[in-house]
Amino acid sequence: MLVTARTVRIASPLRSYTAGAAVVRAAGDTAAQVLADLERHHPGIRFRMIDEQDRIRPHIRLYAGDRELHGLEEALGRDEVLHVICALSGG
Repeated sequence: MLVTARTVRIASPLRSYTAGAAVVRAAGDTAAQVLADLERHHPGIRFRMIDEQDRIRPHIRLYAGDRELHGLEEALGRDEVLHVICALSGG
């Protein structure tokens, strides 16, 4: 099985885990696989995006290209970039 290495764009609040990098590479054909590989290279980042029940945290959005992912097992297209977006709040 050939696993795709892909570009992952990291939201600025999570860049402390990637040594400040806005763009990193991770391997996988599903969001779960990409996030697992991201965790191997950037320990601690996955927990900031995914809760203890393996659900995407409410303040996080994952996009494959322009398509929002609603589950970790969703397949990513061959050349799709994974975008990690953090919601902002304020008062």
